[in-house]
Amino acid sequence: MKKVLLTAVAVFSLTFVNAQEEKETTGAGFSKGNVFVSGAVGFGSETTGDDKTTGFTFSPKIGYFVSENIAIGARLGFDSNKNDNGVNTVTKNNEFSAGVFGRYYFTPASQFSVFAELGADINSTKTTTDVTGFPTSESKSNGFGVAFAPGVNYFLSDNFAIEATWGVLGYNTNKPDVAGADSTNNFSLGLDMRSLNFGLLYKF
Repeated sequence: MKKVLLTAVAVFSLTFVNAQEEKETTGAGFSKGNVFVSGAVGFGSETTGDDKTTGFTFSPKIGYFVSENIAIGARLGFDSNKNDNGVNTVTKNNEFSAGVFGRYYFTPASQFSVFAELGADINSTKTTTDVTGFPTSESKSNGFGVAFAPGVNYFLSDNFAIEATWGVLGYNTNKPDVAGADSTNNFSLGLDMRSLNFGLLYKF
């Protein structure tokens, strides 16, 4: 009986070591203590006759696994858009946002894993309008938002993964920076292909 027990322990130990070595070799997936960065950088331009619109987006995100399944993190966002009608009006819109998020991964150690993300952000927007022959006008607003979205990660290598989120359940409120102004409140639920977003993630 003792020999059988020792043999079983030896087989179990060998299997465990091989599994660990295989996990270390592949390296795909997440584990407690991992850090990841993701986000988006984009530039766009559209021209119709003399009317031209350009836009720039930069939204980095960093996360840390506090447990095997749960990651928390922070994110920043900057969006800038400019419209020149080619005649006498130029409008610029800049938005800055900062927020926190939490994710729950259902199979974090796997190459493919589904997660659910809940985040909260604050934002500040500034819009300036230049009309030829008139003083520049400026408006500001501040807002707050909460959003929930499901997503997936698929590892292409030990460190790089494709990230996709689909749909969003969110609430946003925005108020112009003017005394006595009313807030604009918005509730949204997006479940079509237009709400499908892709990105690239790097794991340290």
